[in-house]
Amino acid sequence: MKIIDIITRAAASHSARFTFELLPPLKGEGTGLVFEAIDTLAPLDPAYINVTFHREDASTGVRHRPGTVGISAAIARRYGIETVPHIICGGMSRYDIEDALIDMDFLGLHNVLALRGDGDFALRPGDSAANSSNCALDPGSHSHADSLVAQIVAMNHGQLVDPPPASRASAAPPHRTDFCIGVAGYPEGHSESPDLQTDIAFLKRKVDAGADYIVTQMCFDNRLILDFAERCRAADINVPIVPGIKPLATLGHLEILPKTFHVCLPEELSREVLKCRNTASIRQAGIEWAAHQAAGLKRAGFPVIHFYSMGRTDNIAQIVKRIF
Repeated sequence: MKIIDIITRAAASHSARFTFELLPPLKGEGTGLVFEAIDTLAPLDPAYINVTFHREDASTGVRHRPGTVGISAAIARRYGIETVPHIICGGMSRYDIEDALIDMDFLGLHNVLALRGDGDFALRPGDSAANSSNCALDPGSHSHADSLVAQIVAMNHGQLVDPPPASRASAAPPHRTDFCIGVAGYPEGHSESPDLQTDIAFLKRKVDAGADYIVTQMCFDNRLILDFAERCRAADINVPIVPGIKPLATLGHLEILPKTFHVCLPEELSREVLKCRNTASIRQAGIEWAAHQAAGLKRAGFPVIHFYSMGRTDNIAQIVKRIF
């Protein structure tokens, strides 16, 4: 099922569902940790699962987390849950992107999240920030996500980067993919945008190019998410918005999350975390804050709420059992 249909159905039923994001295994790891994380949440009926895409480490040229398409297909087959692989501009030529999309299409993966790939949503403690930031675009790659969206839309119309030879083109109509396309939105603005209004103008370009829905970067302040949604509607961006939240879990998150994802932590949350005496109490404070956020977003009418897991899902399970 397409993600836009899942969102639309949830909205029509005046209910709310949850989604979550996972990382592919590190090179050399198997699927065990990924499946263990899903096993915690699968019985709670997630709407779908996102799987991040990681480009090469800027310092070594090595991709530490390959396998996005493969693990997405494995998840979909094992659990019967819609899976959304990410695809990025950075480090990928248009031909690389086309090949990845063809693999997704053959594997029955018809949902995709199109990102520029400059640290958009994909890091967990222990990963190098260079794995997903400092996006130096290669010749032949897309410079921004709106043109990546346009390439995916073109494939949905049977158009490839290089069309097949005329001798084969006349034999049968071109195959059309059927991708539902999500894009990223930034309630606090992208780190490279001079202001939020400019950032929303760039977001509109992605939607106008053919994006079906928006998922936001993690945000710890519902007021910013609601303001972002209002600004989007005022800018004639009318596709569904899926707000993203992250249960803070360690003392290090006070420094790591703002620095890596260019988000602000509310003073009240930071104060509560600094009062905690151990990691267990910090995790509980993070659960309480994220549960409060999820309840507020549900009351505000968002039909789907997205959780950033960074590979750990037991805290998300506690929130879901309480709120959904």
